Amino acid sequence: MNVKRILVVDNEAKMRRILELSLRALGHSVAEAVDGLEALASIDEQPVDLVLTDLRMPRMDGIALLGALRERGDDVPVIVMTAYATIETAVAAMKLGAVDYIIRPFEMETIEVAVTRALAMQAVQRENRFLHEEISRGWGEFIGASPAMRTLYELISQVAPTRSNIFIVGETGTGKELVARAVHAASGRSGLFVPINCAAIPPELLESELFGHVKGAFTGALRDRVGKCELASGGTIFLDEITEMPVNLQAKLLRVLQEGSIERLGANSSIPVDLRVVAATNRDPLQAVEAGQLRRDLYFRLNVVRIDVPRLRDRQGDLPTLADHFLKKYSLEIGRPPPRLHPSVLERLEVYPWPGNVRELENLMERAVVLSRDSEVTLSHLPSELSQRPSAPPPAIAESPAADGALCLKDRVEALERSLIQGALARSDNNKAAAARLLGVSERTLWYKLKSYGM
Repeated sequence: MNVKRILVVDNEAKMRRILELSLRALGHSVAEAVDGLEALASIDEQPVDLVLTDLRMPRMDGIALLGALRERGDDVPVIVMTAYATIETAVAAMKLGAVDYIIRPFEMETIEVAVTRALAMQAVQRENRFLHEEISRGWGEFIGASPAMRTLYELISQVAPTRSNIFIVGETGTGKELVARAVHAASGRSGLFVPINCAAIPPELLESELFGHVKGAFTGALRDRVGKCELASGGTIFLDEITEMPVNLQAKLLRVLQEGSIERLGANSSIPVDLRVVAATNRDPLQAVEAGQLRRDLYFRLNVVRIDVPRLRDRQGDLPTLADHFLKKYSLEIGRPPPRLHPSVLERLEVYPWPGNVRELENLMERAVVLSRDSEVTLSHLPSELSQRPSAPPPAIAESPAADGALCLKDRVEALERSLIQGALARSDNNKAAAARLLGVSERTLWYKLKSYGM
């Protein structure tokens, strides 16, 4: 149990003792004060989760205490108790933000219910503050006013207030999670935004991560665990790289969406959940369906609304604004004035194809801030693929027919894939994760290709 610290303020020692015993029986920690002044001193020494105060006390009464707390900006919930109830004092207490007003004499059950309700309300308020931070973070990272981005903003605004599931499609580094966060932020759903990257978690662990488990469900399950779907109930779960989820788990996810409940691993009962699912992939989802990597029925369940996130090279006019934003961001982190981009650098950035999209641009600007010692970023601060003039495009693969006259499409596709993989590995110094990002595929897919081509 999450122990809460409750401050009981009353000038009658007997009442303080009765309340202390009752609250400790509920599992809470209890502090005491004889009046408002002593209560303020106690809170200064150690903050509390709830104040339970009498109305009439010497030196500083309950209304004055409540007012003093609010003047200090302390929004701790306060329950007022009194044997001298009047409409005036009740109104005054509520205006100052008292969460309850209890008239003596009372049954202890009344206090226990009021305390439980107040603490639950406090938890919701804290969660909402966290949600507002998530909202700010979700929308705040969007930068750009290109036609492509304006279309994206309009679509997010249209679909966010609905309950519809959403499928986000976009290349690696375009900001698919930002879009998902923005959808949740504008949805009005009071629950949490819970992201999970299906490609980053081993298949044998993903089921427990999604649905949770009970103690003893498998070797090493030493205690109950709440899964991501359960955590996201009332909010939004973001399933990034959904096409990397094993097909057997896709079937379980489909059942969750159909029935509105989950079963933890090893459990015999179901738990109701209210989920909005936002899924994402850097691939063409229909091709994944045809390849058997995404269940067709799950695809149609998720693809109520599709959002295509524009590539950086399609966001005409946004690049200078984005580059300036990232220069300022990383300069601020190291306490240095932001450098400006030399016109030749900006020219080179504008023609570069940006296979890693905004993420690649951000990494490049961070590098520029670290390497530039003066007020200007020059071509010498850029990696070789950007500092050198773009080379001519590679020659097309010859279309010589095979012995039987066929064009051997499969062989040519494999040859092209080999060439692209070799190029990505060379550009990333043989770093598989970085090469996968450049190619716009998951690291698991790249390993599979390397193995199948014997590379």
